[in-house]
Amino acid sequence: MTRIIGVSAERLMELNGQGHVDLIDVRTPVEFREVRAANARNLPLDSLDPHAVMKEKEQNGTANDPLYVICRSGNRSAKACQQFMDAGYTNVVNVDGGTRTWDESGLPVVRGTKTVSLERQVRIAAGLLVLLGTVLGLFVNPYFIGLSAFVGAGLMFAGITDTCGMGMMLAKMPWNRRCQEATSCNI
Repeated sequence: MTRIIGVSAERLMELNGQGHVDLIDVRTPVEFREVRAANARNLPLDSLDPHAVMKEKEQNGTANDPLYVICRSGNRSAKACQQFMDAGYTNVVNVDGGTRTWDESGLPVVRGTKTVSLERQVRIAAGLLVLLGTVLGLFVNPYFIGLSAFVGAGLMFAGITDTCGMGMMLAKMPWNRRCQEATSCNI
């Protein structure tokens, strides 16, 4: 397995000052709309197609230039970099610390509308399902307690594997998909 190369947000800004840097943000459209690095474009991880991205780079004449990938903290962007490497493209670089570090460093960002984060949506949905399972188990049928157990097991699995099925489902909901195209995001 090829090692993922990283770059600090500050160094990437220096490189951007020397010429155009191709930066993709792999967060959900809602997260992207809330705050993003000023020169990033949105290509969500759940629908990322490395071959299509690289074909576009070839058409733009930038196929040999590095592709920089950013997310909120660096985790999803590392997964995206791995997808590119698995597809045979090695000139990809993960932005260490992600948009959070970019913003905290005082680098240029574009701020849009504040929304309920995907993480908060997962906590709300999980809490609601646990409460619902408990109430139904107490007042309707004891088997409804299984709903609470199922959600608890799912949360435990998410913590162990760093993969959240509920989060992936919620990311596909219409209120989280309002901005499909980075160039048409109304911020």
